[in-house]
Amino acid sequence: MAYLRKEKEALEISYSLDKVCAAVQKVLANLQWEVDQLDKERHHIKAKTQGGLLSWGSVLLIDLEPLDKGKTKLTIAAETPVTTITSMVEFGRTRQRINMFLSALAEELAR
Repeated sequence: MAYLRKEKEALEISYSLDKVCAAVQKVLANLQWEVDQLDKERHHIKAKTQGGLLSWGSVLLIDLEPLDKGKTKLTIAAETPVTTITSMVEFGRTRQRINMFLSALAEELAR
């Protein structure tokens, strides 16, 4: 029996929407995560991470929203399919992928 492990994170970033949007796309390319959907008008990105030997990849839903001239709200949700057998191997991997993305995004924005 399979089910989804879900994690979600929302944060405010002190950079403009354009800079954050460009950095998100660059980070996804650097991590070699596949972009399934890119809606530039709604600032929505759906990406998929690579899976492992005993695991599936996660689906990331990234939404950006301008708060004011120099701030952007980033919401990232991740879903990873697991089974009762793979759930022990997958424990914490969804959160780990979100954290990996946010760390790489912070490095990219600091450049």
